Amino acid sequence: MLTLVTRPEPQASGWAEALAAQGVAAQPLPLIAIEGPPHPEAVARLWHTLAHQRLLMFVSPASAEWFFRLRPQPLQDGSPAPAWPAQTLAAAPGPGTAQAVLALGAAAGLTPDRMVSPPEDSAQFDSEALWPLLAPMAWPDQRVTIVSGGDTSGARGRTWLAAQWQRAGAHVEAVQAYQRGPGAWASAQQTLARQALAAPQAHVWLFSSSQAIDHLMAHHLPALGHTSARPDWQRMRALCTHPRIAEHAAAQGFGEVRQCAPTVAAVVQARRSAP
Repeated sequence: MLTLVTRPEPQASGWAEALAAQGVAAQPLPLIAIEGPPHPEAVARLWHTLAHQRLLMFVSPASAEWFFRLRPQPLQDGSPAPAWPAQTLAAAPGPGTAQAVLALGAAAGLTPDRMVSPPEDSAQFDSEALWPLLAPMAWPDQRVTIVSGGDTSGARGRTWLAAQWQRAGAHVEAVQAYQRGPGAWASAQQTLARQALAAPQAHVWLFSSSQAIDHLMAHHLPALGHTSARPDWQRMRALCTHPRIAEHAAAQGFGEVRQCAPTVAAVVQARRSAP
């Protein structure tokens, strides 16, 4: 059975390679495309005010990639590029994002002792798992910025976490570091999708985002046109990395929906134990 990794690139290819190295056949079939934010100057302003921030919350590896990619360069007068202040924390909902933030932030002076993230053996990686680590801290009048994705209308996501901070007395803002969209499949990806529709029980769709499911339904499948097989939803398989994503896949008609943690090891275990 072939696992279709639907994360954005380059994550999709990286996950497919990691799964293949563990003996799980996988191919990237991204359902979300990532590009820069509509207002990159907002990210630049955040860099220049980092010393006033108690914490930056990164929602995904893409938010880390674009935040550090948009770090202002040194000025011609010799002024250095802004650095990560020692008093400013970073937070991530899971180890994948935390690792990306630390790897990309090292050049700016971010150190591992500044990172707050659920441990790798957590049952789940999300805002609910992160908040118990943050709640004991003193938040009244502290500034927090959520480095997020979104679309042309602005930043999106992590409203529950923002509400927890606000109730604790923090001033919370969101800065959009990247845009999400459906993108477009290349010819080889269209062929792979048609094969998955024609043989649904020989493929499993690995979903790490409810938005990916929405893009599949509203954009990618219609773009295949009449040359593809009509989806046999009751025979289609989904493996989802969060309970809410699993609920969404089931609501959209996937006949077999399973759930696992959002780690390569958990996906490997789920695939090996699948009937």
